[in-house]
Amino acid sequence: MGYVIAIDGPAGAGKSTIARLLAKKLGFLYLDTGALYRSITYQALQEKTGLEDEDALAEIARKADIDLQQETDGLRVLLNGRDVTSEIRTPEVTNHTF
Repeated sequence: MGYVIAIDGPAGAGKSTIARLLAKKLGFLYLDTGALYRSITYQALQEKTGLEDEDALAEIARKADIDLQQETDGLRVLLNGRDVTSEIRTPEVTNHTF
């Protein structure tokens, strides 16, 4: 069984920075779960799906093909084959991700 380390906290606290450094130091895989949440939020906003509609959001998540690719300059996020790395970090997506 592998190890899992979860870091939780408020936005802007440095969670991702610490997690990436820790993963590198320990030789672990870094998984940016925030990118997953943001991708689903982005898709819901594109489809004009109500963010309170849990069933609709679950369906978006089931259908979504999310590919996180670690690049030398950071994480690249593909949603259904489309690079949405920048789009998921916009204020609109940030303000609707919870």
